[in-house]
Amino acid sequence: MAKIIAARLLRLLATLFAVTFISFMMTKALPGDPAVAILGQDGIQNEELLLELRAELGLDEPIPVQYVTWLGNAVRGDLGESYINRGQSVAGTIGQRFPVTLQLALMAIIIALLLAIPIGVIGAYRQGKWQDQASSAGVQVALSVPNFVTGIFLIWLFAVKLEWLPASNWNRISDKGVIANLKTAILPATALALTQMAIFSRLVRSDMIATLQENFILSARAKGLSDRFILFRHALRPSSLSVATLVGINFGALLGGTVIIETLFAIPGLGFRLINAISQRDILVIQGITVFIATGYVIINTVVDLFYSVLDPRIRRS
Repeated sequence: MAKIIAARLLRLLATLFAVTFISFMMTKALPGDPAVAILGQDGIQNEELLLELRAELGLDEPIPVQYVTWLGNAVRGDLGESYINRGQSVAGTIGQRFPVTLQLALMAIIIALLLAIPIGVIGAYRQGKWQDQASSAGVQVALSVPNFVTGIFLIWLFAVKLEWLPASNWNRISDKGVIANLKTAILPATALALTQMAIFSRLVRSDMIATLQENFILSARAKGLSDRFILFRHALRPSSLSVATLVGINFGALLGGTVIIETLFAIPGLGFRLINAISQRDILVIQGITVFIATGYVIINTVVDLFYSVLDPRIRRS
């Protein structure tokens, strides 16, 4: 087991290096000059001032030198400062906004799993019957509708028509308390969750159908165990490997994929800040947020990979 963990960690480090390099090079390939974006018209008219700022920011160095310098600082936790908001560190910006995006992603995954598992189990248990057909139709609708359309509908229904929840903004737990926070978080989290629910439930259903044909399930039925006990005690765990993989992948994707929902609900998360940084040509902020999200994605998938042995003893023994 120790060798497996060591191999996974080495692969993790190599992947993180590749991710940081590719992200850095893609950011450098963006059109335009950050120094011109900072100085505006003055930078276009005053070449001396432009060159001075480029030297101050290290933009006059060769790209490999810029990457090594940036990577060395990033390893120590220094992702630089915003070009536009001078004095505002990129790490501080991420630290301030990441909890918002993390909460949205976690809530979306939890809501999706709470809905997907019973739907998938019922669909597998009642395969081909009206319960399966009805759940499959609902899942197909949820899978077909983009999350921003779902978000707009939720705003119209719960904020405009019923006036139960706010349409936008964000209340932090530290400022307003848990209830006020959940009121602003439940609509965007639900909008993100419905598509995930559809994917998870279809995967649970297909894996559960295969698991229910296994010999150990037939043995459990021969012992006279109840169907509910067999489904949730014996069949669900071995049917959860694919879902666990997908949860890890989709959770990492949600950390960087909440851009539209955060913009729609005016939520001060990483995605909302990333959009502003792109529009302002704030390169270090773009780099920092992109690398942070990619790093989280890689780490989460490594943890899921190691978690397989917990879910299925057969993998642990092999």
